[in-house]
Amino acid sequence: MTESHGQAGADHAVEQPCRPPAFAPDSLVLNRKLPLWYQVSQSLRASILGRPQDASARLPTEEQLAAHYGVSVLTMRQALKELETEGLISRHRRRGTFIEPRARRVSPVRLLGSVDAIVAQQSGEATTVLGHGPTAVPGDLAEFFPGCSEVTCYRRLRRDGESDEPTNWAENAVRPDIAARIDVADLERWPMTKVLRDVVGVRISRITDTVEARLADPVTAELLQVPLLSPILHYTGVTYDAEGQVVDVARIRYRGDRFSFSVTVEAH
Repeated sequence: MTESHGQAGADHAVEQPCRPPAFAPDSLVLNRKLPLWYQVSQSLRASILGRPQDASARLPTEEQLAAHYGVSVLTMRQALKELETEGLISRHRRRGTFIEPRARRVSPVRLLGSVDAIVAQQSGEATTVLGHGPTAVPGDLAEFFPGCSEVTCYRRLRRDGESDEPTNWAENAVRPDIAARIDVADLERWPMTKVLRDVVGVRISRITDTVEARLADPVTAELLQVPLLSPILHYTGVTYDAEGQVVDVARIRYRGDRFSFSVTVEAH
């Protein structure tokens, strides 16, 4: 009898449906110089976007999250409200808080070592030219444009082709003699690199890429529709012609919750 009961219990246990693992937020070391709700919302956002595919969509309770992060329930509610406003989570009375299905993972921006790869990466997004015109050479770009008192600056905003969400915005500082041959309308159809190479006819010898983690300034926060001081990826691309002169310096700000950078190095 005992064996039969034990076997039945085992069979019953096997028949239990497998539950997805509970959502587990990352740990966080708080910095007292920044608002606590902001730090908690940023950490929780990263945990949501980087969660395992099989993780539960249900978040722990406000009390559990507050205890996890070491903050008050009021601070936790403020952090959750921020994520709810962004559409990452939805809160349901008596049911709990859930991650929205549309909360997407980051899209890798791949640096594969060729101009064609960069053109391909920058293509496929709806582009709006925000403005263009001559401007004094910015102090931090003076080293790239020796002998030039001014450059032509182009400002563009790119949006996701499906959701229409802003994904990045770019500033290009172009040498004046090159800019004189650029049709601004082309910049709404193609990336700057393609326009320089295939339309203007610049013989590009190399592009030097630099990627930095930064915080969104007021202009970037407004254009990309992200909170002020939220993390962004700041890309700088310096394009050289066949004579070794800089023709374009691109500075692109990517939403930190939409992009990562991946670099492939070939063995041969």
